[in-house]
Amino acid sequence: MQKIILSGCCGHMGRVVADICAGDPEVEVSAGIDLLAQPMEGFPVFSSPAACAAPGDVLIDFSHPAALEGLLEFCAQRKLPAVLATTGYSEEQLAKIEAASGAVPIFRSANMSIGINVLLELVRQAAALLGDGFDVEITERHHRRKLDAPSGTALMLADAAASALPYEPEYVYDRYSVRKPRDSREIGISSLRGGTIVGDHSVVFAGRDEVIEFSHHAASREVFAAGAVRAAKFLAGVDTPGMYDMSDLIAR
Repeated sequence: MQKIILSGCCGHMGRVVADICAGDPEVEVSAGIDLLAQPMEGFPVFSSPAACAAPGDVLIDFSHPAALEGLLEFCAQRKLPAVLATTGYSEEQLAKIEAASGAVPIFRSANMSIGINVLLELVRQAAALLGDGFDVEITERHHRRKLDAPSGTALMLADAAASALPYEPEYVYDRYSVRKPRDSREIGISSLRGGTIVGDHSVVFAGRDEVIEFSHHAASREVFAAGAVRAAKFLAGVDTPGMYDMSDLIAR
């Protein structure tokens, strides 16, 4: 049975991951790490990675970008593969993740949903086929508690489109102060926060007299948690340090 150390175990996503693991005979949460260190049923909880001495085969992180450095040090010391599902990392932090992947396998995705990762491929294909004849706009909606905007998934979708377009687009995040027509080489990204929306993303290709739209709706957080557990199982079969993502999991 694969032992999972769960970072951010006391948060919303951490609790969903713990519930999924409790019902999966192939995995178990051996320990949790959370600054709040609230008691959890079935496993001990530590307030920091340095305090955790529990056995583990892989770490899943659904916490906060501020926890990254301590988690990377912990994984390097323990030779522990990591599934990083937290979003909102800075460019400096992304560089640290890349450097850490030279020592241990790291699975990182801003969205652990299988559906979103299929959507990424569809967006790439559409951008390649439609070229510069269609404007690209992305909207994302999340619950009022989400800290980062735009979402990491919205940026993934923008990057997917940009990778296939015949030009290098500019990402535009806010138009309220812009008093000019939309430039043809923009990708607009708009965010909405409210209520308990789990996660909705849409990519619009708007051309002359026609519009093509791709959308993904997450009905519960379980799709992300289940994807993270699936990623942890994937890492159990990975011996080579490096960066991995959902495309590697889907291809296997």
